[in-house]
Amino acid sequence: MQPYRNLTVWRFAHELAMDVRRLTLGMPRTHNTELIEQLRRSSQSIPANIAEGCGRQTNRDFAKFLQIAIGSSTELEYHLQFCADADLADRVECDARVADTVRVRKMLVGLLKRVLASDGRSVPVPPGG
Repeated sequence: MQPYRNLTVWRFAHELAMDVRRLTLGMPRTHNTELIEQLRRSSQSIPANIAEGCGRQTNRDFAKFLQIAIGSSTELEYHLQFCADADLADRVECDARVADTVRVRKMLVGLLKRVLASDGRSVPVPPGG
């Protein structure tokens, strides 16, 4: 496996996590602490799972962590949509982060396909991928 920092998708996912953190700093904490923490956890889970997968010995293990990262991106997308719809954060900012999340997920799906193809396996494309 290559160092995770060499992966473009990891760099985009890391920047997304940083952007989500900045977004949550401006959110009202009253009655929203759990949501803020879940936004941060799901956004950080994406680059963290890419990094952990890169530390594994097999493509099959790497693929498993990419699939977890894809799931976290879907979760993050929902939480961002909820924040916008509930007027907890600026809609334009949330929409931009949703677009970034979808971009990262598409990159993850592409990487997952390549990883599995190198093992002679195919992968069903997740929704939104």
